[in-house]
Amino acid sequence: MTDLFSAESIVSLLTLTFLEIVLGIDNIIFISIAANKLARQDQAKARNIGLALAMAFRLILLLGISFVISLSKPFTHIDAGWFQAAFTGQSLILFAGGLFLLYKATSEIHHKLEGGEHEETEGGAKGKSTVASVVTQIAITNIVFSIDSILTAIGLTQNVAIMMIAVVLSILIMMFFAGPVGKFVNDHPTIQMLGLAFLIMIGFMLVAEGAHLSEVVIFNQEVGTVPKGYLYFAIAFSLLVEFLNIRLRKKQDPIQLHGYEEEAHREGMI
Repeated sequence: MTDLFSAESIVSLLTLTFLEIVLGIDNIIFISIAANKLARQDQAKARNIGLALAMAFRLILLLGISFVISLSKPFTHIDAGWFQAAFTGQSLILFAGGLFLLYKATSEIHHKLEGGEHEETEGGAKGKSTVASVVTQIAITNIVFSIDSILTAIGLTQNVAIMMIAVVLSILIMMFFAGPVGKFVNDHPTIQMLGLAFLIMIGFMLVAEGAHLSEVVIFNQEVGTVPKGYLYFAIAFSLLVEFLNIRLRKKQDPIQLHGYEEEAHREGMI
């Protein structure tokens, strides 16, 4: 217990908490967009349930840390000449999660551009989505993000207690900010579209990472991975530009038609 209050443990705890928050940004984006399909009074419930599930998944995985580590070990090898791979449980989960994000993001973009079942009605309800269906989607995505997050945390420290405390602190912080983030996303359609574009990027990254962890080689070309630093920089830069655009739109004066008063006088309207 005294090890938890050492300088090294405190630094590890702060580092892991920050890391969990950064790795949870894409999760918050997905949760906010998924919850946006519900009526406003149900969105907070879906967000909180989604983040609570994320915390539960992470804590369960930490308790079964040996199982998580085993997911990174190959269980089968394929050598078809032009195609070679050594699949692991982690790579298959990341690959499936990436495909799921690609499907959900593209389908949401289609619905927003073409209109349809997710449009808000006069009563404040949105389409046919239910809290259960949205939470199910969030739970599936949480499994992918949880495994990736825990494997990253294991690389920084072997102290399970510190990892569990960091997970709980990070989820509580995300719960506190999920409401304002969700409201901001709902009030700004361009942010929603940007968030969906981020999910497509993250989906491609997960697919590439899954192929890389499986050591996939196609026609003697090994599949590489996308550095997460580049991805998060692109997301941060895009959000900065969009925030500047939002501020610029607020400062712009409404367009006035020149000579509208004279025209009104001539028509006898004034």
